Amino acid sequence: MLIVLKKTVKLSLIALILINLWLADYASRAMLALSPAKNGKLTIFIEKGQSAKTIARILKDNQLISRTFDFQLIYSLYYYPNYLKAGEYQFSLPVSLKKIVLDLVLYRPRLHPLTVPAGLTYVEISELMLARNYPFTGSFVQACQETSLVADLDPEARDLEGYLYPETYHFARGARAEEIVKAMVEQFRKNIDQRVLERASQLNFNLRQVITLASLIEKETGQAEEKPLISAVFHNRLRLRMKLDCDPTIIYALKLENKYDGNLRLADKHFNSPYNTYLYPGLPPGPICNPGLDSIQAALYPARVNYLYFVSKNDGSHVFNQSYSEHIKAVKKFQLKNHQPSGNIKNR
Repeated sequence: MLIVLKKTVKLSLIALILINLWLADYASRAMLALSPAKNGKLTIFIEKGQSAKTIARILKDNQLISRTFDFQLIYSLYYYPNYLKAGEYQFSLPVSLKKIVLDLVLYRPRLHPLTVPAGLTYVEISELMLARNYPFTGSFVQACQETSLVADLDPEARDLEGYLYPETYHFARGARAEEIVKAMVEQFRKNIDQRVLERASQLNFNLRQVITLASLIEKETGQAEEKPLISAVFHNRLRLRMKLDCDPTIIYALKLENKYDGNLRLADKHFNSPYNTYLYPGLPPGPICNPGLDSIQAALYPARVNYLYFVSKNDGSHVFNQSYSEHIKAVKKFQLKNHQPSGNIKNR
């Protein structure tokens, strides 16, 4: 009886080993199997709480796998008890079963690009995201009130204006507004190193003043080669205690009061706001947009010129002058000659 029992156990062990070897061989081949769908890209949604069996059926229905058994086997053998994560996934076809399982276990969701141009306010960034139906959740504007994110850099910050770095970001569907804002601030920090802070100190500026000046430069010109010249004008005026007479500061002030209709009028020069640099000398209280790195660098390193004035040539570029008389000539040539509407103040 004992001999029979030993023989039965031995046969059972051999059978178990053979089954395991077969499963391992089958699983290794199944992991490398490619999806029935062969071309393009395919997006699926996995909802929270769905079982491995349900997910396998979704994959098969979308022609990402041939057999639900294979998916469940691979998951059970190699990845359980790790959870299959809910989310939106996109696969380039054909795709292997191994990649599908790994993406779901390691949470590699589809990422949606978000390009934030330099020069937008945080309200305009929010409007951009909403206009493009960007798949985020929460209030971006509200998230931009979390000044603790920059408290060490700017204790005076009343919001995150100026500290949302212009860049292309990638977020998963359903990303929270707070997550997006935090990523933008972190990108700002990556580009503002100790050398920036040291240079600001050499100019007797704090970081808030540098970013504020950079935001003015950003709004005045989109041409990189002009930015150090615009910066020089502002630096020279600050040194001489001249008002900056920066049109974009009035526009920002009007927007804060929901009074900007797209036109800047001569009467707006008298709009009473601390941001109005036609009324108040020095820099405005804070940034008027979120500037790019080239504008920040220009604020730190102005061109070595004595210009005090510039006027738009109506082609995106400007004429710079040191004397007021030459500046008036340029205004007559490029503004009055071209019949600019009286609403355009461009005549510093």
